[in-house]
Amino acid sequence: MSTPPRTHAQAQEWARTGTDLFLGAVAALDDDAFHRPSALPGWTRAHLVAHLAANADALCNLTHWAATGERTLMYASAGERAEGIAKGDTLTPGELRTWLQESARRLERSLDALTGDQWRTEVLTAQGRTVPATELPWMRAREVCVHAVDLATETVAFTDLPDGFLTALVHDIRTKRGLTDLPDGPLPEVTAWLAGRPHTLADAPALGPWL
Repeated sequence: MSTPPRTHAQAQEWARTGTDLFLGAVAALDDDAFHRPSALPGWTRAHLVAHLAANADALCNLTHWAATGERTLMYASAGERAEGIAKGDTLTPGELRTWLQESARRLERSLDALTGDQWRTEVLTAQGRTVPATELPWMRAREVCVHAVDLATETVAFTDLPDGFLTALVHDIRTKRGLTDLPDGPLPEVTAWLAGRPHTLADAPALGPWL
């Protein structure tokens, strides 16, 4: 497998960029807009906001593991991730905004506090992969950047994401999908196609959703 075209420092920067994009898009929503559809089938924007807030909480569990050596899983049970998404239907827009903002800043602080040795601690993802804690900023960057587009607010598109992030994401998804060839086209459109999102590429075969 080839080396991912990204560094730890880049992933940290993309996580911050994506967080700012997602928080900014949510801040611009009026209360009624939270319960309108997102770009993800069956998900409202409230579901998506709840998912990102719960994802930050879950990644904080892994930063705790890395910082202390205490085994702390992302989710306590198989259903906890789904329960976090479902909370989007039970919270007010104000409660969702607060949860999103506080969880994002808590994760940012906990990542910034990790030291060299702690970054090398191996943790377990929700998919059962064992990875060093250095992968956590990349895991968060993918969530906040791609889902900022999925909010479908027309304020964030794949063209608004950093080229370096898109290149790294193409490598990541292409590897996971086992693809050798990619269609010709602009990088944001190829990335959208690989992620199973709407795109403008002609004659590109349909792909199922990713992330």
